[in-house]
Amino acid sequence: MAFDSPLFLFGFLPVVLLVVLALQYMGKLRLVVPVLIVASLVFYGWWRPVFLVVLLGSALFNYLCGLGLIRWRRPALLAFAITGNVLLLGYFKYLGFFAETLRSLGVGQIPAISIMLPLGISFFTFTQIAYLVDTYRGITRERNLLNYLLFVTFFPNLLAGPIAHHAEILPQFRQAPGVISRNVAVGLTVLIIGLCKKVLLADTVGAYANLVFNAAAAGTSPGLADAWMGVIAYSFQLYFDFSGYSDMAIGIAQMLGIRLPINFNAPYRASSIREFWKRWHMTLSRFLMSYLYIPLGGSRSGPVRTLLNLFLTMLIGGLWHGAGWTFVLWGAWHGGLLVLHRVWLMVAEYPLLRVLAVPIRLFAVPLTFFLVTVGWVFFRATDFAAALTLLQSMAGLHGVAFPTGMSLLGSAFAWKRCLELLAALAVIVWFAPPTQSFVKEILPADTPEEQPDPFTLRLRWKPTAFFALCSTVMAVIAVTTLFLAQEHVFIYFQF
Repeated sequence: MAFDSPLFLFGFLPVVLLVVLALQYMGKLRLVVPVLIVASLVFYGWWRPVFLVVLLGSALFNYLCGLGLIRWRRPALLAFAITGNVLLLGYFKYLGFFAETLRSLGVGQIPAISIMLPLGISFFTFTQIAYLVDTYRGITRERNLLNYLLFVTFFPNLLAGPIAHHAEILPQFRQAPGVISRNVAVGLTVLIIGLCKKVLLADTVGAYANLVFNAAAAGTSPGLADAWMGVIAYSFQLYFDFSGYSDMAIGIAQMLGIRLPINFNAPYRASSIREFWKRWHMTLSRFLMSYLYIPLGGSRSGPVRTLLNLFLTMLIGGLWHGAGWTFVLWGAWHGGLLVLHRVWLMVAEYPLLRVLAVPIRLFAVPLTFFLVTVGWVFFRATDFAAALTLLQSMAGLHGVAFPTGMSLLGSAFAWKRCLELLAALAVIVWFAPPTQSFVKEILPADTPEEQPDPFTLRLRWKPTAFFALCSTVMAVIAVTTLFLAQEHVFIYFQF
């Protein structure tokens, strides 16, 4: 069941809200957590009920391991628990990939293996690994089975994040979530914003991206103009798809009285690859930093080891996104960029390099966007051959193909329309305030207060008739488009 499906928007979500509201009215707050658990299991099992066995089995295994760690705090028990999670993820997500790799290398008579991937397995696995590590460290302890089950299965962030930390969300469950009018108004606004990003922006620009990437996968070599249009279109599609999903997840949780962590903060405005990862999928970056980079040694063992740890962290992060060598290469690309950035910080103060630092700072934002966009080729391409074809086209090795009959876009009109769409999206990407700046009520309670510029302050959401009217108009446009368009799929559901 997807957030942008009519069944969810007009059936599942209203029923859940009404049931929770009824329990509040009757003074049965102790039943809210069990009801949300049941709702989350229905939400998850709607696509394939059999995968409820995987989700519940994983949650029960980690809950019992957590109880053991609370009592004994043995390294062997932690290693056993983490190994169990890695084996579960490895079986469903990577077994077929490794078998195919061995077959391609001619190692034995290994049959092809195809295993359906349970939705959200990467996310709920990472969430629970973080919980286990912090339980071992003595940072947290959760003995209430129902609270733990809701922590793992909470439907707004179950399928594609944000990767909620136990310290952020478990205390909220202990206080019994509830529905109040202010939270519903805030959450509904953010939900509508996310829906518009997905349906009106991501899916629209994604049609152009699919045209170019599908052509490369089929062996067609796009011209320079088509290639860049398609790759930039995909950059914007992924941006608004993931930003829209994060907004919808945060908005839905807010309607139930739960604040999820912010997961997206205008990443294409980053002036370095390091800043990009502080703004893009922020909860994943936090996990990789806290539970992979630092345990590997972080920056405590000298510059060479620091660079190696950075590279390995992103390499593993790339493989986490997908079982394929293109994802490994994407992780290596970002790992290499982070290594280069760290090296640059080490040497940038040398007198001979200070002159070079000036133009780099001036063009830091477009340069970062360029490097990230090139990396998205590996992320989206079906295989190495398709990625190489597109990279060659972006370098002009397959001709230019400006808006002529030879263009993949078909006509000068279609090419111009795509260009206008990309220009409009660029304005939003680089100049519009992020959702959390527009609706500051979704920020976690401990977020430091910022002094916004006067323009942003005037744009901030308020519970007024004007903003209600704007939200209603946006919702009508998005829902109408949703019913008229074909099936929508969030890109991050694939990972």
